[in-house]
Amino acid sequence: MVHSGTPASDWIKAAARIVPSERQLAWQEMEFYAFIHFTVNTFTDREWGTGDEDPALFAPTELDARQWVRACKSAGMTGLILTCKHHDGFCLWPSKHTDHTVSASPWREGRGDLVREVAEACREGGLRFGIYLSPWDRHEPSYGDSARYNAFFLNQLRELLTGYGELFCVWFDGACGEGPNGKRQEYDWPAYYALIRELQPGAVISVCGPDVRWCGNEAGCVRSSEWSVVPAHMQDNEKIQAESQQVDDGQFASRIGTQDDDLGSREVIRRHSRLIWYPAEVNTSIRPGWFYHASEDDQVKSLEELLAVYYGAVGGNATFLLNLPPDKRGLIHERDLERLNELGNHLRETFRDNLALLARAEASEARGEKHTPAMVLDGDKQTYWSPREGTEQAWLQLELPGRAIFDRIVLMEHIRSGQRIERFRLDARTCDGSWQEIYCGTVVGYKRICCFDPVEADAVRLTIEQSRWCPTLSGFGIYRSTAKEARA
Repeated sequence: MVHSGTPASDWIKAAARIVPSERQLAWQEMEFYAFIHFTVNTFTDREWGTGDEDPALFAPTELDARQWVRACKSAGMTGLILTCKHHDGFCLWPSKHTDHTVSASPWREGRGDLVREVAEACREGGLRFGIYLSPWDRHEPSYGDSARYNAFFLNQLRELLTGYGELFCVWFDGACGEGPNGKRQEYDWPAYYALIRELQPGAVISVCGPDVRWCGNEAGCVRSSEWSVVPAHMQDNEKIQAESQQVDDGQFASRIGTQDDDLGSREVIRRHSRLIWYPAEVNTSIRPGWFYHASEDDQVKSLEELLAVYYGAVGGNATFLLNLPPDKRGLIHERDLERLNELGNHLRETFRDNLALLARAEASEARGEKHTPAMVLDGDKQTYWSPREGTEQAWLQLELPGRAIFDRIVLMEHIRSGQRIERFRLDARTCDGSWQEIYCGTVVGYKRICCFDPVEADAVRLTIEQSRWCPTLSGFGIYRSTAKEARA
């Protein structure tokens, strides 16, 4: 509904009070995690299989799930999502509902279960484990007979939800093809979601699901303003193109889609009657392809490219899902390992020392003793500074104990209280005592990493120029990077 005749303060206040679920919050705090694409495609040198591949092709000689976990941890990742079944229908676990599985392969003499090996390696290594299950199955004869296939798919989904411990994510894409009988398969999304909620209530459902949305591309590109509060129709499973839809009050609202640039500004949300918390995930591969191809060994993304995606995603109120394709040996390739280690070392070194920890914080105002400026420096995501309710412009200043050189500032909102900040500016007090603008931005959300040219200063001021109802800030960190990379 267009909020015509309704005071802006009312619908802005309502938007500010939309908050994440506990599962969404736990997922957001993971920040950076891995995709593992590995199946018969690895051995046929394809991206998409046809479904008629001989399971005997699946024959990794040195497969080591612990090596995958070590690779993820070297980069600073917190979780791993395994492609348990891709569009070819080959199952990496011994499913009881098809013979197109690892049981029919020579790997582990037909007694292997790769899903179990990866789940156990993740638990041992301290990573959270998630699953990808393709709704499109080019091998299964019942595909295209919607009722039969949905029952088959639910049976396989149940196996994965009950056999491998706690999952942090169930990842679906929307791929859909013609069945062998020529009928179009209609996925029973509500039944899939209901089973996940029943058996894995802590798992988010991405990105064809109600918890996490696709950023709109697979190139790692991100918006300058990534809103977590968006119109409710963004949860639709079909790709949405810009169109008009009739709404309850007889007026018309612009229907926005995942690839639109603006998903949640005031101009957008004022046209919609129902808003939801629906945050973004940015996914891309460390190589051009999603599966391993030897021809791409010299095309591993550079450190600079990976950092640009990281700062745009994790530093832009999204999460970063980076694909790592094991090779025919069943190992992450040495070139990928080298790059992951470089990335992890850079991030660990850059964000090791917070130059703001000994700073003195002051602000234009504070909402009582529980929300003082000092709360942004205590390292606790549950505490935060906020001005009085209804105060939409405010400032917060950090006085450093001395001059310091820095080029990174990390801001974090208290998203349990919603996403509030809409526009802000950062200024630094330089050696001559003058104030210099070093960064201007729009949304903050869970985390905003502000990247700029190095500056030497003894104070930093955050000016919130526009916010919803009143801003919150739970973290304010100042850092110096350790490598030359693309400025985000």
